[in-house]
Amino acid sequence: MRTIFIDCHEVASASDFWQRYLDAANPQSASLLGRNIDAFWDAIEHGGPGGPGEAKLVFANSAALATVDLTDGSSLLDGLRRIAEDSIQTEIKLP
Repeated sequence: MRTIFIDCHEVASASDFWQRYLDAANPQSASLLGRNIDAFWDAIEHGGPGGPGEAKLVFANSAALATVDLTDGSSLLDGLRRIAEDSIQTEIKLP
C-alpha cells in the first residue's frame, strides 16, 4: 500500500485543497471528482471517481484547513476528521 502525503500548508480555499489532493494522489478519473466532501467520501470509501486506490492518506499541516469552510458551515478540517473516523477502506491521518 502506498502512502500519499498532501501538504496543506497555506491552503486558503477548498479549491486549493482539492487541487493539492489531486496533484499528490494522481487518481484515475481525477477530472470526475466532485471536489466536495461528499464526493471525497464516495471516492475513498466506495471507489468513486478520484479515489486514491489502495493508499494511506496523510494530510500534513492539516491545521490550516480549520479556516476553510464547507457548505454546511463546518470547516474542511472537521469534515476530514469525520471521514477519518468513519472510513474503513482508506486510512487517513491528520497530523
